Amino acid sequence: MRQKPDGFANPIYVTKPMLPPLGEFTSQLEDIWDSAWLTNGGAKHAALEAALAKRLGARHFSLFNNGTSALLVACQALRLAGEVITTPFTFPATPHVLHWNNVTPVFCDIDEETLTIDPAVAEALITPRTTGVLGVHVYGMPCDVNAFERIREQYGVKVLYDGAHAFGTEIDGKPVAEFGDATMYSFHATKLFHSAEGGGLAMADEAMKRRVDLLKNFGILNETEVIMPGTNGKMNEVQAALGLVNLAHYDAEHAARQRVAQVYLSRLDEIPGITCFRLPPNVGHSMQYFIVRVNPQACGVSRDRLYDMLKQFNVFSRRYFYPLCSEHNCYRALPSADPGRLPIATRVSREVLALPLYGELGEDGANRIVDIIQYICNGKQ
Repeated sequence: MRQKPDGFANPIYVTKPMLPPLGEFTSQLEDIWDSAWLTNGGAKHAALEAALAKRLGARHFSLFNNGTSALLVACQALRLAGEVITTPFTFPATPHVLHWNNVTPVFCDIDEETLTIDPAVAEALITPRTTGVLGVHVYGMPCDVNAFERIREQYGVKVLYDGAHAFGTEIDGKPVAEFGDATMYSFHATKLFHSAEGGGLAMADEAMKRRVDLLKNFGILNETEVIMPGTNGKMNEVQAALGLVNLAHYDAEHAARQRVAQVYLSRLDEIPGITCFRLPPNVGHSMQYFIVRVNPQACGVSRDRLYDMLKQFNVFSRRYFYPLCSEHNCYRALPSADPGRLPIATRVSREVLALPLYGELGEDGANRIVDIIQYICNGKQ
């Protein structure tokens, strides 16, 4: 058995928020203090919204206080009702926004390779009650957008994408914001690009942009008119200021994460039973997560055992997504939540593990984590 590698002195978490030089942020705050404008569409909000629209290739873009608010409003703006087909292999916010809009989520199995919602299975689930599909670009892997474009046209359903993992993701050079009726982005602190909390909605239709902007601001048209029952989903100036500063450092952090990911890619596949999740060459990687799948028969340890053993070395990975949304108490009674109808998603949720991925980890840190995984698997701990 190989010599036991040293663990990390400090905890290594699955991610670490990108924090810009404090002076750059305080400079932005000075502008806000001078203006005394803290929210309701100030200068920082306008600047970040325009910068992100350009960066993400969105024809129209609206900033939000978080990604969940953006998805909630998107469902309202698209007038989703009845049933919407979605994936169980996602963060709970995805089906939650349907429930909050009085829409029944219909869980659909995922594709074995891409881990995104399977369009063939989704098409078979369409009924007269179906008004839309809510797909998720998982780990930056885009859904089969061309298949869902055909479904949208053929059946007249709306297609909404949860792009929380897909900041900067492109398909053949085309940004994912160009597909479907709308795409949500999350700028939570766990994301590569973040504004501590925040989110956005990209859409192609100008009328939808106007409706979205009204809905996120209580439906207020002007000083005396409220024309629809909206909510409060606005991003404030402090969040927007952090976003503006972080956007300037995005490329450097992305490149640093690529170097970490390259260490994983070059070494992990050498370990029997460990398979790296790879994006196809025509897809630009968001570098949001680095995922492996663990085959316990070949590896000698289960995913859960590896997850637990890594903690002994101060490495905190994440079983992402586990359990499935369909397995939570609030959804498991739905007919579509039956595990027999979701065989691939159920199995994959027991295989995937997100490893630490952030620029500060560096290549040395990534190599140490691989050494630890090799020790655990080779030793069949």
